[in-house]
Amino acid sequence: MDFKSTRLIFFPLIFLMNCSSEHGEMINEKYFTEVLTNIAKGWNEGNATFASQYFADNAVYEEPPRNQLYKGQKEIFEFFGGERGFDKPMKMAWHNLAFNESKQIGFGEYTFAMNNQYHGIVIMKFEKGKIVKWREYQYKSNLNWDDFAEESKFKTVE
Repeated sequence: MDFKSTRLIFFPLIFLMNCSSEHGEMINEKYFTEVLTNIAKGWNEGNATFASQYFADNAVYEEPPRNQLYKGQKEIFEFFGGERGFDKPMKMAWHNLAFNESKQIGFGEYTFAMNNQYHGIVIMKFEKGKIVKWREYQYKSNLNWDDFAEESKFKTVE
């Protein structure tokens, strides 16, 4: 085999090997929706293991500025109730979800209740199929979602 033939075989092969590790672990919108649905299911059922499995080992969960800050999947698992769980059940409902597949960034608009009720938005960054960054902004409110969102309300999640 001559040098030219070797280049024609090996250069494309090396290129494909470099591309596959990054792009092979990207998620799509369907999987993103499944992840968020399952996180809510885990919280609603008091199952911290199920909910936290979608976070990377080095994930950061924050409500800025450092109002709530948890680093690593283990801390997030404990924040979600850990092995012991909570005395009061969590209630989580998504209202709107969107995902940018090329940037691996998604957002969700939600209502969460446990000790208090909150309406909020979370933005997430995914790497290798797991959440690596979770940043949420929320407002404490006793209003239901429809009254809270009022004239600007719409829903993409049933």
